[in-house]
This record gives sequence, structure tokens and C-alpha cells, in this order.
Amino acid sequence: MKLVRFGAAGSEKPGLLDSSGKIRDLSGHIKDLTPDHLSPAGLKKLAGLKINDLPVPSGNPRLGVPYAGIGKIVAIGLNYRDHAAEVGAKIPEEPVIFMKATSSLTGPNDPVTIPKGSEKCDWEVELAVVIGTEARYVDKAKALDYVAGYTICNDVSERHFQTERGGQWTKGKSCDSFAPVGPFLATKDEIADVQKLKMFCDVNGERMQDSSTANMIFPVDFIIHYLTQFMSLQPGDLIITGTPAGVGLGKKPHPRFLKAGETMKLGVEGLGEQTQKLVAHGK
Repeated sequence: MKLVRFGAAGSEKPGLLDSSGKIRDLSGHIKDLTPDHLSPAGLKKLAGLKINDLPVPSGNPRLGVPYAGIGKIVAIGLNYRDHAAEVGAKIPEEPVIFMKATSSLTGPNDPVTIPKGSEKCDWEVELAVVIGTEARYVDKAKALDYVAGYTICNDVSERHFQTERGGQWTKGKSCDSFAPVGPFLATKDEIADVQKLKMFCDVNGERMQDSSTANMIFPVDFIIHYLTQFMSLQPGDLIITGTPAGVGLGKKPHPRFLKAGETMKLGVEGLGEQTQKLVAHGK
């Protein structure tokens, strides 16, 4: 299944995409898509619905974050060798972990706001993993059993805040609108091999990132195993797994950062695409 939430911000309805890509309204069956629906039993119940009997909403509704109730966003830094190299960082021996505030969440095609005081706003296409079952001290061999599905996150970053304002990456990662997620959550069965997905990011039509999840240093199963040695993962938690080379910070001979009025377009194979316009912070 490909699960979505659609409608005005704050008033989204649950839905899914049919075989032709049309939204089908689930609100006659569930109030919203929440972590309860991401468990194996919850997904099985949704899969049992007759898709063609579900209504199609009128018009071209806005897409929101594909599910509600994200408890935490756990992010992995420097997880592609080429990205670590381009920013002059040492290849990590263990995954680099940071957190991204849930208040940064926004729909996949909503505007991204450049925050007050920003000097170095940057883009990062990332595969995002959605946890469906509570996980503690998970074996690597069984790690994917805890996954409900996959989606896309643009890990928008303010590099000045991230590295030049006293440490802690979280402050450069958590500004409002810095986590566009979607367009849909693809359940695990939709993706044959999560480590063989092409990914890209364009800025104003120029290809900036062009890579594959095959190039991760630490694959998804290891990331889940690793994280659960330090924290429990709860249903609905979102793990963003790192970005490949091509970010603005790594551009040569000079870094290239985002400006108001520019457009980002990014995608991951099998998971759709996002498009965001950059806007200046209001006074």
C-alpha cells in the first residue's frame, strides 16, 4: 500500500493511492493514519479494504506528512562516503546520530521557510524509515521485521546554525518546515530491496544529488540494530538515513546555499517525489 494524508494543514484526512495513483479516502474507516495503523495487524486491516469502493476526493488536494503521531525523528549523519569526503569529515566508525525536532515536520510540497539569521541553508535528500513495531536490542538479521514502510525526507539544514553556533547539529536541523516528509508511506512489501533505490535532488532544475541507497556506509538493518542498543524505537518513529554527495556545503570551488524564491525537487525510487519552494521568514 501507499498511504497518504491529504487536505489543509491541520485538517488532513487519511487515504491511500490506488493502482492509477488516485487518492482514495479512508476517513470512512479510520479517523486518521496513526502509529496504531502501522503495526502488522493495523496494516493487514487496511489492506483488506476494497480500494475501488473508497471515494476519490475532488480536485487536487494538498498532501501532508503521510501519517500522524511521529514521536521522534532520529537522523543518521555522514552515512555516505562521498558526502563525508565532500564536507571534509572523517568516515565514521559507528553511525553518527542526531535528533530533529518534530516541529520541523511539513508536507512534501509545502514551502520551506529560510529562518531568521540564516546564512547557509542547504538541501539533503534522504530515505526515511518508518517503525511499525516497538524495538529494543534488535538483532541485525531481524531488524527489517520492525519496519512498517518507507518514505522520503528532505533533511533541510542550516549549516551556520549546525556547525558554527556552539555545537549540536540539532539546532541547524530543526527549524520550522525543515523536515518535508512524503508524498506517501510505502509499506515494506512495496520495496523489493531498500538498499538499491536511486535518489536525486534538483535545485532550480539543476541536478545536485544523484546517487543510490546502495552507497550507504551503514545499511538500514544495521541502523535499526544500532539505534536499539541506545534507545527504544516506538511505532511511528521516523529514521532518516543520511544523504549522498551533492549538498550545497560540499560544492567546489565555493559552497552554494539556498535563497528565497528557489525550488527544490527530490525523489527516491519507488517512493515518489517532493517539490518545495524556498520562502523568506516573515518579520
